[in-house]
Amino acid sequence: MSYAPVDPPPRLLMGPGPITADPRVLRAMSSQLVGQYDPWMTATMNETMALYRDVFRTANEQTFVVDGTSRAGIEAALVSLLEPGDRVLVPVMGRFGHLLVEIAERCRAEVHTVEVPWGEVVPAEGVEEAVVRVRPTLVATVQGDTSTTMNQPLADLGEVCRRHDVLLYVDATASLGGNALEADTWGLDVVTAGLQKCLGGPSGSAPITLSPRAVAVVEGRKHVEAGIRAADDTDAAGERIASNYLDLAQVMDYWGPRRLNHHTEATTMLYGARECARLLVEEGLDAAVERHRLHGAAMLAGVRGLGLRVFGDVAHKMHNVVAVEIPEGIDGDGARQAMLDDFGIEIGTSFGPLHGKVWRIGTMGYNARKDAVLVTLAALEQVLRAGGAPVTAGGGVGAAREVYADATTSGTDA
Repeated sequence: MSYAPVDPPPRLLMGPGPITADPRVLRAMSSQLVGQYDPWMTATMNETMALYRDVFRTANEQTFVVDGTSRAGIEAALVSLLEPGDRVLVPVMGRFGHLLVEIAERCRAEVHTVEVPWGEVVPAEGVEEAVVRVRPTLVATVQGDTSTTMNQPLADLGEVCRRHDVLLYVDATASLGGNALEADTWGLDVVTAGLQKCLGGPSGSAPITLSPRAVAVVEGRKHVEAGIRAADDTDAAGERIASNYLDLAQVMDYWGPRRLNHHTEATTMLYGARECARLLVEEGLDAAVERHRLHGAAMLAGVRGLGLRVFGDVAHKMHNVVAVEIPEGIDGDGARQAMLDDFGIEIGTSFGPLHGKVWRIGTMGYNARKDAVLVTLAALEQVLRAGGAPVTAGGGVGAAREVYADATTSGTDA
């Protein structure tokens, strides 16, 4: 039996991620491999670390990428920070808060939560009350939860955690690059992300940064593999990190001057991760956030211009994704399929209590641009009209164009 070469159909990925990868990232990823200890390769690793310090807005030495999807970064952080029995507090505002609970429980931590209804964010005072009551070693939160589109404010949480001497971990998979994130200024001890959202790349590499406080905790559990340890290597007093592959103590030695062998580098993904960061730094972090804000505002105005209702607290919505309530009488999954079949555009549904009730439409990374927004709104109008929904002809595109016109007039056109 013969198989055809890989030839995916043309798609415009306007869901909550993954998104259409930037062609410049794909070109970088088509480059030839070199050995993982080749001087050019180790120099590229060092450049990648420096670039992501700019992306995270941090001076943290331990800033690198974990080979694996964004969930690998999340799990590496939690399994390396949490010893069995440690108390962790998780503010939950959607599906990915529940994921942090799941992973922390698998680390055999004692997990406590502060929960709010989906569509809201967790107030800092609620987190502080729980910190005082629970006395955790770690607070673990999501910045942008794509299941609800909410953007959790972090500056106040950082202040709370510093005041009570608690580490703060943030999953910024869906938000980094499209929403403000200031790792050092806000007092974030560990932040992880992924490439497949606002960074404009494919899934498969997880940028991470660790503060000196977090590094001390991880190194307090350092155990070097028997097959590669030197005569002067000694094991730390803390319990050995349960995962070998996601052991950040060993991964830091792999990325650091020692270059201690840990795994074979995912070279092609490293090229992609470096190019994602290079493009973001070249654009400028503030400019990238403003670009996502503008095109997100145009999409928000556009769906409202079609007469659709927006889910959740819009004041705390991420710039890069909007949750749209599916109109009564419209088959949500059927409409999504029609968008794909007739226009080659993918939009998303959601999870749990929101499944079948909202569509999630993203404007992020390479797709945070005017033409992608307008063509998505035009296609959605046609699908809604075909389904019998009462929509204003041209209402979505027209409302979005007004946002762009206002931005041009005010000089904020991205």
